[in-house]
Amino acid sequence: MAEVFYVGVDVGTASVRAALVTREGLLKSTAQEPIGIWEPESDHYVQSSTEIWEKCCTVVKNLKENCWNKASHFFDLPDFLSWKASGSLTRSLCTLVCKWTYCPPEGWDASFWTSIGLDDLLENNFSRIGSVTCPPGSPLGEGLTQEAAADLGLDPGTAVGASLIDAHAGGLGVIGADVKGFHLPCEGLPITARMALICGTSTCHMISEQPRFVPGVWGPYLSAMVPGLWLNEGGQSVTGRLIDHMVKGHTAYTQLQEQVQQRSNIYSYLNNHLGSMANSCSAVDLLGSSLHVWPDFHGNRSPLADPTLKGMVVGLSLSQTLDDLALLYLATMQALALGTLHILEAMKEAGHEIRTLFLCGGLSKNNLFVQIHANTTGLPVVLPDQTEAVLVGAAVLGACASRHYSSIQVDFYERKYKVFLRLLAHQRECQALMSQR
Repeated sequence: MAEVFYVGVDVGTASVRAALVTREGLLKSTAQEPIGIWEPESDHYVQSSTEIWEKCCTVVKNLKENCWNKASHFFDLPDFLSWKASGSLTRSLCTLVCKWTYCPPEGWDASFWTSIGLDDLLENNFSRIGSVTCPPGSPLGEGLTQEAAADLGLDPGTAVGASLIDAHAGGLGVIGADVKGFHLPCEGLPITARMALICGTSTCHMISEQPRFVPGVWGPYLSAMVPGLWLNEGGQSVTGRLIDHMVKGHTAYTQLQEQVQQRSNIYSYLNNHLGSMANSCSAVDLLGSSLHVWPDFHGNRSPLADPTLKGMVVGLSLSQTLDDLALLYLATMQALALGTLHILEAMKEAGHEIRTLFLCGGLSKNNLFVQIHANTTGLPVVLPDQTEAVLVGAAVLGACASRHYSSIQVDFYERKYKVFLRLLAHQRECQALMSQR
C-alpha cells in the first residue's frame, strides 16, 4: 500500500508555511514563503489576499515538488482503468467534460488552470491531463495489452471502449431501450423525450438533448453520454443513504429487524407492512397525508444548487412504534419523488419535454419507490429487463469499441408538492431570521 501523507497549511502574519505529515503525526518536510505587509499610513497595515493564496499554492507545490514533478499523467478513475487495459492515453469525453472542465470542440480553457496556480499542466498541449479525447465507446489503442489480457484472462487485442462514469453507464444502459408495443408516450419520439434516473446511494437524472441551460442542473455537456448529443444532469445527494438513515435511526429499527429475521429484506417487509396499514396497495400513498419530509439532509444538488439546505420533518408524534417507522420510511420516499418532480419542473421550464422515466440502480428494485415516482410525476416508469443496467451500459461501450454495433393519486400529490415547496420557503425564512444581526 502506498504511503499516505497529510498536508497542513498555516497562514501567519509574515509567512505561509506548509508541512507534510505522516499518519503517525510526524513531520516529513516543510516549506515556507514570506507574505508582504504594507503600511500606507502610520499604524495601518495591509496585506494582499491574492498574494496569500498564491503563496499557499507555492508552498504546497514546493512541499510536493518531488512527487508532483514525477507524475507523468493525472487520470480520472475511468480513464485510468482504460489506460491500464489498453495502454492508450486517450481520455473519454465523459470524464473530461463532466469532471475536468473540458469543453468540446474548443478543448481546455488555459485561463482556468492558470488562475488556480496549476499552469504547469498546460505544458505539451495538456499532455498530463489529456491532449487526445474521444466519445465514450470509441476503440482505444490496439485493444487489451498483453499484460492486461493476462491479468484479465482474455485475449490480447480484445476491444477496449472509452469509458463512462458509473451513473452515465447506467443512463446509457436504459435510455435507449426498445419500448415498441408498450404504448408509452415516448414511443416514436426522439430519445430527448426520455429521462434516465440512476437511483442508488445518490440519484442522477439524465437527459440527452440540444444544449439547454437549466438553473441548478449540470451541463449541458456535449458527447458526455451519447456521442453527438448534449447531456443535462440533475441529481439528489444521498437518496438511498437517506432512506437507510431514516429507517436505521428510528427507535423501532430493532423491532423491525426482529420481525424481518430471514424472511425478507427490511424494505420488502416495510412495503408489505404499509400495504396492511392501508388495507390496499393503492391507498398506501395517502398514509403520508400528515407527515412531510424535506430530503436535503446533505444540501440540495438540483435544482436549487444550495449546499446550505438541511433536512426537515414535519408531523412527528411521540409514538415510536413500527407503524411510525413505516410512515417515516414512506414520507422519505415521497419526498425523494417530489424532489424528482422539482427537477422535472425546472427542466420543463428550460424547454425539455420529458414523457417517460427510465429507472435503474439499487432503488429501482424497490417496487414502492418506483410506484411513488410514477404517482408523483404522473409519468410512466420503465424498468430494464436486465436489472444491472450499469453493467449493460458498460458492455455497450465494449460492443461499440468492437464495431459489432455501430397516473394515480394525482390530486393528492399536487397538494403534497405544494407542501413540499412550502417547506423550502419556511426553511429559507428561518435562515433569514437567524442571519439577522
